[in-house]
Amino acid sequence: MKKIFISCMLLLSAAALSAQVELKTAAQAKLSAADVAVKIADRILAATTYEFKNTKTGETYKSVKNLPLDMNVRVACKYNNWHYTNGVTHIALMELANKTGEKKYDDYVLKNMNFVFNEGNLDFFKKQYDKAMKDGGWYGVRKLSWHMIFRGKRLDDNGPMGASLIDLQMKHPNKSFLNYINETADHLNYAEPRLEDGTIARIWPHVNTIWADDAFMAISFLARMAKMTGDKRYMDDAANQVVKYHKYLWCPEKQIFYHCYHTDNKEHGVAHWSRANGWVFMATADLLEVMPENHPLRAEVLECFKRQCSGVARYQGKNGLWHQLLDKEDSYEEITGTSMFVFGIARGVKHGWLHPDFIYVAEQGLKGMLSKISENGDVTTICVGTGIMPSLAYYYNRPTQVNDPMGEGPVLRALIEMMDAPKYTEIKAEHQYDKIVVSKK
Repeated sequence: MKKIFISCMLLLSAAALSAQVELKTAAQAKLSAADVAVKIADRILAATTYEFKNTKTGETYKSVKNLPLDMNVRVACKYNNWHYTNGVTHIALMELANKTGEKKYDDYVLKNMNFVFNEGNLDFFKKQYDKAMKDGGWYGVRKLSWHMIFRGKRLDDNGPMGASLIDLQMKHPNKSFLNYINETADHLNYAEPRLEDGTIARIWPHVNTIWADDAFMAISFLARMAKMTGDKRYMDDAANQVVKYHKYLWCPEKQIFYHCYHTDNKEHGVAHWSRANGWVFMATADLLEVMPENHPLRAEVLECFKRQCSGVARYQGKNGLWHQLLDKEDSYEEITGTSMFVFGIARGVKHGWLHPDFIYVAEQGLKGMLSKISENGDVTTICVGTGIMPSLAYYYNRPTQVNDPMGEGPVLRALIEMMDAPKYTEIKAEHQYDKIVVSKK
């Protein structure tokens, strides 16, 4: 009897804990998009340390300028690392500053980039990089902080971070920022692997594999470069990428994108991965924002955007969220793909690119997002970084994480777009009856 009593008490305690969790979720749902965006942003600002740490001794430093070379020194805070996910987060924070007038978010991004480029820290990590490259080659440098700045061999290294620097450069001109922007432009123009028709492709996992992810990795930079410089070549290249990605990756039967296309054996990958679809959608929305109305490819780019919107809307789940694998309801609900779709739809409706009815899809997506964000601004169900694999099991079993820039940037962008999005308004049947002409026969 005693064992039964204890078991019952444990079950009751578990039920009470579950109820508390549900109560927190219900409380979170009452917060506005603006409230939640500020909570997430302020948490990020408070968590950023601007320190370095020796992983062997535990010693911390505010600067590594003039520090003797030590291969164990790393950037202490993930928000100070050089990674494309922080590029998306920086873009989002500058958008939040523009939307709210809160200068601290803009100042934060400027401080982050000065921490990298203008406080004497970069030379230390270049020495680390050179030594690691000499001793261990490409694999050896992967362990180092800021190695992507120097590697510059893939769009993950420089695309979104370069894009965020362009946004920053247009507000706060800086020679160091501009130098890196120009280096990234040179990489995209002359070094990035491409097919004969100009489509950006990677040389792994097969030679010349087209990744849906690279739509954003490239277009985020190209569109902003076109805006900053006025050079039509960047706009043409960005538009061409959208059109070609639809050519190679679109699945007409399911009306969504495959994660990849292998040009060597002419086969698509196995997955309709949510975040991959989101990268394309968010990139196209960014491009349309700055694309001239008279650009020869604008109509085609806009048609691609509308077609994708119509496609992904059909896969939204009952909770407003999209699944890790868009066409697999038994895969988990995931917030990054969801937020990218909400972002693109909200922006598209506001600009008149999409039918106003689609804002209902974004509103339901926002509700789903808020159910995965705590009242303190903690973002959950963020799928970890995901490459391409030839098995759906890989995508099903990708772990999730909490409070990582992989998800925080896209989530912030969606919340910001929803701050001033129009509300869904249903057209009542009785309001239309007078338009029907009744036959007098």
